[in-house]
This record gives sequence, structure tokens and C-alpha cells, in this order.
Amino acid sequence: MRRSPWSTLVVLAIAQFMVVLDVTIVNVALPNMQTDLHFSADDLQWVISAYTLIFGGFLLLGGRSADLIGRRLVFVIGLVVFAASSLAAGLATSPLELVLFRGVQGLGGAMLSASALTILMVTFEHGRRRNIALGVWGGLAGLGGTMGAIVGGILVDALSWRWVFLVNVPIGILVIAAAFFVIRESRALG
Repeated sequence: MRRSPWSTLVVLAIAQFMVVLDVTIVNVALPNMQTDLHFSADDLQWVISAYTLIFGGFLLLGGRSADLIGRRLVFVIGLVVFAASSLAAGLATSPLELVLFRGVQGLGGAMLSASALTILMVTFEHGRRRNIALGVWGGLAGLGGTMGAIVGGILVDALSWRWVFLVNVPIGILVIAAAFFVIRESRALG
């Protein structure tokens, strides 16, 4: 079966959009989380910090793991970890649970983001097509950051703060399924 590099880009860009969206979507829901789970004002910041610290701390490891054991494999594992921890965060009943699940979510996000970029780089040859692909991938990531506040507000007002996490589950499942059909497995040589 011939796989289109552009369909690969769509899957990678949707995953990256979801990860970046998650960084900003949670900010809108913080006051509701604080009230519902009885967070102290000082501890509430850990909902954001746990995610971003672990995400940033594991990006290099995620990329190197993708090169060694398989880019699509690490991408899918990252998606599974991200979606499962999103579900767990959405169902959290205490501040500690929510912060722990956000940390795990950051790990999944780091794995899938780092592997997505390596997949993109090996899917598109150096030159114009790669530049376009990087522009689309980066543009959708930027859009995810911008849309977080809007989508977060809608979800919190219409449903509850839990949906800022639960929204990732069906998207994650669809992207996982699509990854097996459109992304070729690859590893770095040597």
C-alpha cells in the first residue's frame, strides 16, 4: 500500500495541535478545578507546571527513543499515554491525582511531539516540500495554542472543567488508528 506523505502530515499535525491545545485549554478551567477539587491557591499552579516540566524534560529522550526503537511506535505509545492520562485527569477526584495525571500527560506529549517531528523530517525530503510540511505542522501547533482559550471556555461553560481533558480521548483514539494506516515505521541507522 502506498502511503501519502501528506496524509502522514495530517495525522502528525492533528496530534501536535492536540498537545499544544492542551497547554492552553487547561488555563481557562483552573478556577473551576480549584473550586471542585479544593486546590489551594499555591498548589493550583502544579496543574500547569507538572505538564510543562515533564514535557520539556522528556523531549530529547522521546526523540532519541523514536530513533532507536521506532518512530511510529513511540508516536503511538505517546498518543496512548497522552489519551489515557487525559481520561484519568478528567476523572480525577483529588488535587494529587490531577497533578500526577498531568505529569503523565506531559510525558506522553513529549514522546509524541518528538517522534512526530522526526517522522515529519524523514517523510519529506529536504527542500520545498519539507518547508511546506514544517510550516503546516508549526502553524497548526500555533493555532492549537490560540484555540485553547476559546475551546476551553466553551467546554467549561457548556459541560464542565473535566471536558478540557476528556476531549482528548476520542481525538487520540482516532489519531492512533490513523497512525497505523498512514505512517511508515522507521528507525535511525546506527
